[in-house]
Amino acid sequence: MFDKKLILANGVQVPQLALGTWLIDDSQAAAAVRTALSQGYLHIDTAQAYGNEAGVGEGVRNSGIAREKIFVTSKVAAEHKNYKAAAAGIDETLRKMQLDYLDMMIIHSPQPWKFVNQSDDRFTEGNREAWRALEDAYKAGKLRAIGVSNFLENDIDSLWETAEIKPMVNQILCHISNSPLALIDYCKAKGIVLEAYSPIAHGEALKNPVIAEMAKKYGVSVPQLCIRYDIQLDMIVLPKTANSDHMKTNAQVDFIISDDDMQILKNVKHIENYGEHSFFPVFGGKF
Repeated sequence: MFDKKLILANGVQVPQLALGTWLIDDSQAAAAVRTALSQGYLHIDTAQAYGNEAGVGEGVRNSGIAREKIFVTSKVAAEHKNYKAAAAGIDETLRKMQLDYLDMMIIHSPQPWKFVNQSDDRFTEGNREAWRALEDAYKAGKLRAIGVSNFLENDIDSLWETAEIKPMVNQILCHISNSPLALIDYCKAKGIVLEAYSPIAHGEALKNPVIAEMAKKYGVSVPQLCIRYDIQLDMIVLPKTANSDHMKTNAQVDFIISDDDMQILKNVKHIENYGEHSFFPVFGGKF
């Protein structure tokens, strides 16, 4: 089990490998979380938008593992662009999950989903208000760390100007064939830890012959290569699965990709089509 941790700007340690729970139904979430925790995972990622916070919370509470050993992350709904809505949402997440605190809460997107890829409005003031709600929840001990997701450089700059507590993480789409290296370098320079969702390109990486050939070279699976790639970019990695076998193999990533091969992987031709999932805004689509 890969068990390395990264340290956030406030000193909080975060397990670098997490279980992502996007598209796992609430009725299946508790079992998936318990299975992952039993295998050694200690970081679980969910969101208000996933509709499975209750199940994730149940899985954490009934895992038999001490709460303080498990790192739990959720996300403020992208639509919550005022203080009142964001603050109420944080409290509702704690209620649904039946947890006294969350280890981290992040703003899910700088834009409400219906505006992503459709509008130039970056909701600067709304994000500042949502951030203020996160800061207050952090000060109150409801959250151990706070951050953002899907934020670009300008989004972070505008938040940085007024933030009393600076963002500690930025969770972004990052996988072989789609690695925003300039954004990654920018965040690192500001002390922001990166998190990578959809590290296997929502399954599309499995169809790429260059990635497959490189995985064969290392004697690993394509998902293992993809997860290791993001690890070597110093990112927290969030592979999503409810399959216990996949959970196990996803955590077997203690091999090292050479510097030369990392450079090759950074330059794999960009995946422009995410198949049946292309309609999701995070993959360039529009709701």
